Parts: sequence; structure tokens; C-alpha cells
Amino acid sequence: MVAEIAYQPEWLDILTSDFMVHAFVGATIVAAVSGLVGYFVVVRRDTFATHALAHIGFPGATGAALVGAPVTLGLAVFCVAGALVIGAFGERVEGRETATGTVLALASALGVLFASLAAGGTSTVTSVLFGNLLAISTHQILVFGTFAILLLVALGAIARPLLFASVSTEVAAARGVPIRALTTAFLVLLALVITMAVQVVGTLLLFALIVTPAATAMSFWARPAAVAAVSTCISVASVWLGLTLSAMYNLPPSFPIVGVAFAAWVFSRGR
Repeated sequence: MVAEIAYQPEWLDILTSDFMVHAFVGATIVAAVSGLVGYFVVVRRDTFATHALAHIGFPGATGAALVGAPVTLGLAVFCVAGALVIGAFGERVEGRETATGTVLALASALGVLFASLAAGGTSTVTSVLFGNLLAISTHQILVFGTFAILLLVALGAIARPLLFASVSTEVAAARGVPIRALTTAFLVLLALVITMAVQVVGTLLLFALIVTPAATAMSFWARPAAVAAVSTCISVASVWLGLTLSAMYNLPPSFPIVGVAFAAWVFSRGR
């Protein structure tokens, strides 16, 4: 039976239902942190690492399903482990890309293996690939909130030297800035953001929350603080408008969320 996409007259009731309120709260937390971290991702040219870490988390999710552990835990363990390996072997962009590709290949193979072994793993695979925003629980919101607080504190502590090292790596290294340590620390923070974002929009649509809003904001502003703030606003607005459209027209949430973010990016390209 094919699901019908049509205007839902009762969409306001849907928006106030418990599962939709959970979706709004959880997605807002994830979007806010994703938009903020996304600025550094674009400046540091870490878009490939972002894509790869999302896929590196895939075997963590399927492995967790295999042993009966929480999917969030499996995602976090594999994403953070991947970030540590990439950070250890790739101090500069060129080295990071080589290390990232190598780790990604192994993680993808493990993901296929674990998915084939996990009983009833199809739902887990679908959730990781496309997100499962409407199934966010109160427990997940608490986890997201804890992650977000830790991330904001950690990012605030390293923001200035991280930006310096991102813009001018050679000069920062000459002045004694610990490039490798900063790179690894940022990749770990990115891994935790990805752990949350995957559960909202999925692995395949991850860029919509992390990369696209930042790229859009950088088309209008150059100041780091302004770009980070606007990127966060675009990411949150994409989630709010996307969820509203999903309730109004019976759409899977990931599609309108990504569509709104993409439309903002297209607008920024054509200005």
C-alpha cells in the first residue's frame, strides 16, 4: 500500500502530540549544535571527515543491535574511535583524507557484516541511514541535552586556537599551537554531534544539518561569530519548518528538513 502525501487538516493537533513535541525538542538540540560545529567543519575543509564519521558509526549501530545494546552507545563508540584514529594519523587535510578513507572502508565492511548477522536488523539499518526523528524518546532527549552541554563547554574552550589553526595551520604550528591535539579534539566533538544528528536525519542526509547551513551562512557573512550564529539559526529553522511541513502534508520529516536547508543554500548561491 502506497502512503498518500496530502494536506492534513488536523496538522495542528499532530504538532501538539507527544511524539511531535519530542521530535521538536530533540531535533532543536541537535540542529543548534550541528549548525555551530558546522562552521568549523567548512572552514577546516572537514566535509569528507563528516561524511565518513557518519558511515563509521554505521557498524556501531548495527553492532549494538546485534548484542542488544543501545544504538546511541554503539554510534558514539564507533564514531569517537574513528575520530581518534583519523586525528592520530592525519594532522593536515591531506593526511586526514587518506586516513579517513582507509578507516571508512573497514567500517563499511564491518557494518555490512553486523547488519547481516543482526536479527531484525533491517529497522536499525533504515533508521541509521534515513533517521527516525518521530521516534525520539524522553531518554534520548536527555542524552542529547547532556551531549550538547558538554560539546558547548569543550568547543568554547578550544574555539580560538582551533580557528587560528584552521585558518593558518603553518603559522599556528610555528607559534606552538598543538595542531594534532586540536585536530583530534575537534574530530571527537564532531563525532558526538554526528552521533546525535544521525538519529535525526540519518547518515545519508547528515550534511543538511552540519555542512549546508554553515556553507549558506558563509555566503552572506565573513565574521566567524556571525557565520556560526546564522548557521545555527538556519539549521534550527530547517528543522522547525521541516517538521511543520511533515505534519501538514504527511511527509517523512527528513525530506522537508533537507529540502528547506537545500533551498536556503540555493538561494545563497543565486544572490
